[in-house]
Amino acid sequence: MSYGELAPPAPLRGLVECLWTAGPAARTVSAGLTRVLPDGCMDLLVDGAGRLSVAGPDTVAFLARGTWEGGLRFRPGVLPRLLGVPAGELRDTRVALADVSPAAARLASRVLGSPGRPVGGDDSPAVAPGGLFRLAAELAAGEPRRETAPWSLPTLGSITARLGAGAAAGEVAAELGWSTRSLTRHCTAVYGYGPAVLRRVLRFRAAAALLHAGLAPAEVAARTGYADQPHLSREVRALAGVPTGALRPT
Repeated sequence: MSYGELAPPAPLRGLVECLWTAGPAARTVSAGLTRVLPDGCMDLLVDGAGRLSVAGPDTVAFLARGTWEGGLRFRPGVLPRLLGVPAGELRDTRVALADVSPAAARLASRVLGSPGRPVGGDDSPAVAPGGLFRLAAELAAGEPRRETAPWSLPTLGSITARLGAGAAAGEVAAELGWSTRSLTRHCTAVYGYGPAVLRRVLRFRAAAALLHAGLAPAEVAARTGYADQPHLSREVRALAGVPTGALRPT
């Protein structure tokens, strides 16, 4: 089955980027492995038996063994808000939802039904878009914890956009009326890492998308704020573990 994405319904667009279904979510690097690139997001993953896991925020490419059939990709900083678990505790991991939040796992069981069917099945309760989108809505209906939701959703989106555009942490902190230290502490709980790493990951994500679209590395470097093409190449190697050519269409 090829990789595909489905946009969420309008009420969830501030929370969810997409529902994705199986296939190579990133470039295959060896039999049974895919290279999942860091993007600042966290996912609810569904395996072939309909079991749910949480993909923490990645700092480098994650080599997945191809067991995931699909899932929900949440916007940066959103899933910790819904689960009440600091993102920093889940960084660079894949953990069963029941181990992350037993309450969320119980809610998922009520909304989705018992796991057991492969996600590719037409009547699989876990992969059906309606089921996963309902689960996201139910999670969002709960009262968020201050630790993982220090800002309103519009403010969260604004912070993500400002850092993604290259704003300095001190500048963003001043706009919020906070110290840089406070912003860094809250970002670690919300995004899984501090402002500098988030900015780096989001810039890499923008660059990877342009490389995948076929743009020349020099143009990508200029568009995304890298000093030059060698700087872009070093960052791609550090975050993706492959040269820039591996991220371009074949």
